[in-house]
Amino acid sequence: AESADQELSSGISPGPLHGVPLLHKDMFYRTGKISACGSKICEDYVPDVTATVLLKLDQAGALDIGRLKMVEFAYGLTGHNEITGDVRNPWNPEYIPGGSSSGPAAAVAGFLSYGSLGSDTGGSIRFPASCCGLVGMKPTYGRVSRFGAMPLSFSLDHIGPLTRTVADCALLTQIIAGKDTNDSTSYYQPKPDFLSGIESGIQGLKIGVPTTYGNGPSGFLDPLHPEVQREMESSLAVFRSLGAKVVEIPLPENFEISNNMANIIAGAESSSAHVKWLKEQPEDYGSQTRERLLTGLLFSAVDYLDALKLRKVILEDFLKEVFEKVDVLHAPVVPIPVPTLEESNIKANPGFIEYLILLGHFTRPFDYLGLPALSVPAGLTDNGLPSGFQLVAPPFEEALLFRTARAFEKENPWSYPQVTLD
Repeated sequence: AESADQELSSGISPGPLHGVPLLHKDMFYRTGKISACGSKICEDYVPDVTATVLLKLDQAGALDIGRLKMVEFAYGLTGHNEITGDVRNPWNPEYIPGGSSSGPAAAVAGFLSYGSLGSDTGGSIRFPASCCGLVGMKPTYGRVSRFGAMPLSFSLDHIGPLTRTVADCALLTQIIAGKDTNDSTSYYQPKPDFLSGIESGIQGLKIGVPTTYGNGPSGFLDPLHPEVQREMESSLAVFRSLGAKVVEIPLPENFEISNNMANIIAGAESSSAHVKWLKEQPEDYGSQTRERLLTGLLFSAVDYLDALKLRKVILEDFLKEVFEKVDVLHAPVVPIPVPTLEESNIKANPGFIEYLILLGHFTRPFDYLGLPALSVPAGLTDNGLPSGFQLVAPPFEEALLFRTARAFEKENPWSYPQVTLD
């Protein structure tokens, strides 16, 4: 902070985040600082590199003041952590904040930070954003460098911000996006000004609402709870009032397997990264994380390679059958009202895998396809907790998502509960 003041008094041009203090998920490395990644295993790990996204925030003038709790090794959607303790939802401390970016969501919703960086491998930015009433961006795969961030599943990992407003989210995404020679998966893709045109409105925009998989009997929205469905319909009514055209659209038939394919990739890649620790110190994992990683070892090389090969086919079909007909897709984020800490604390008990698959039903497929997706607060379910929708766009169309979300935000302004600290 003193350095920021000195730069300002010396006439140095301030960056867009000059002097803004930020807290981030405890998985972004800074040279010489411990990054525990929500675990016992890495509780003393001191990296010798600094994450590219942190360096970009430094250059923009932000102050990196600390790290926040997260799900152990970012492998879970509830926010529970058997090692470091659970994070609570600022809206009601008896409820989960969502995960795995649990600390970032709680801190931003509780006004402890202007914004925060999180990661999204199966929904870990969008899910907690929805649970805590935040805006959360999962950019296009390759839009943001992952160098210096703890890897979970390198084919699915995305880095993005959680904020209280659409404009703040656009600004942070603008700052951290761009090619990085230290990350071979990042793209030399022109980066538009995400804030330019954000107030342009959405008159005539075509918003798709997913229905069935092809002509089959089952649909993408089948697991949706009635209370969440109510908020989804309410948000669509707002979009119609703003001049958008809402269109029901079937999804490609092969999209139905996206969840399973993502689970195979995440399981195989995360287990590969942890196999040494699983052999040498399995007792240092929380029960749920350990069981998920051990399950990942059961996938065959054929399963894994097939899941990777099918991604290109499913993505091509999705772009043709969806985004040649609509501009953005509207979908839920969390299929059920935010659960309490008690009812979701299933650890590795029977049925925990099925429960986690349900929670990530709407988010995981878009990590698999690498499409940009933005979680936006919609309303409150009967328990008084937030419920959000996500907007999904073709690759590298983040600016369109911000413009669409901003139009909704102006018509449906959001407020946060007053948080009292005991």
